[in-house]
Amino acid sequence: MAWFRRSKASIAASDPQRKDIPDGMWTKCEGCGEIIHRKQLEQQMFTCLKCNYHFRIGSAEYISILIDENSFKEMDRKMRSSDPLKFVDNKPYKDRIRDTIRKTELNDAVRTGTGKIGGIKVTIAVMDFGFIGGSMGSVVGEKVARVIDKARKSEYPLIIISSSGGARMMEGALSLMQLAKTSARLAQLSDVGVPFISVMTDPTTGGVTASYAMLGDINIAEPGALIGFAGPRVIKQTIGKDLPEGFQRSEFQMEHGFVDTVE
Repeated sequence: MAWFRRSKASIAASDPQRKDIPDGMWTKCEGCGEIIHRKQLEQQMFTCLKCNYHFRIGSAEYISILIDENSFKEMDRKMRSSDPLKFVDNKPYKDRIRDTIRKTELNDAVRTGTGKIGGIKVTIAVMDFGFIGGSMGSVVGEKVARVIDKARKSEYPLIIISSSGGARMMEGALSLMQLAKTSARLAQLSDVGVPFISVMTDPTTGGVTASYAMLGDINIAEPGALIGFAGPRVIKQTIGKDLPEGFQRSEFQMEHGFVDTVE
C-alpha cells in the first residue's frame, strides 16, 4: 500500500500536466450537496440555484450586495471591546479578541454606517457571525445604539441585519444591559416615525432575538434561518418532548406570526 502514502510532490512529478485546484475555489451546498464554483456563488448572491439554500456570509458581503457602490460610510470603526471581567475560559478573553481581530480584520461583531440603496439614504448595522459567533457585547450594543441615534437625528430609514448566537458571556451582565439599551433607543426611533427594517439571517438567537432583531416595523427572515431565543436542542432537553419539524426556522416563525415575510 505504499502508493497510498505518495506525497503531492511525487504525484506532481509522475504527472507533470496535473494542476492542483486552489483551496476555496469550490464549495458544497449544505442544502442539497451541489458543488458550486466560488465565483458563480458570488454572482448568485451566495444562494444555491438548485435548492435556494442561503449560505452564511459576512458583513462585507451583505454591504456589497445591499448598498450602492461607494456609498457606504462606516461609523465607529475603531471601537473595540475591553476585558472588564478579566474573563478566562480555555483562553483569556483579551487574547480571544486579539486573535479574532487578526483573523477577521474586524474590530467587533457588527459594522454600522450610512449608505444608499437605490439612491435612497439609509442607516445600517450588519452583524458578522465570524466574530465570536456574532455575540453581542458592550461594543455591539453601543454601536447599534449609536446607529439608531443617527437614524433618529437624520431621519434615514434604519436596517439591521442580525446574525448572532446571542449575548457575549465573557462580558456577563454588561452584555445583558445592551438588550435594554438598544430596545429603548428603538422606542425613541419609533416615537419620531422613522422606519426600522429588521433582517434575520442564520442564526439569530439569544439576546439579539430578545432585543432589536424582533422589534422591526417590518421583520424579514432569510429562508431556513434559525430564529429563536433558546436553541431547539436546549428546549427539547428542557421539556423532554420532540419538537415540530422545522421548529424555529424562518418558515415556522412566519406561520406563527413572528416574522412578516421570508425572502
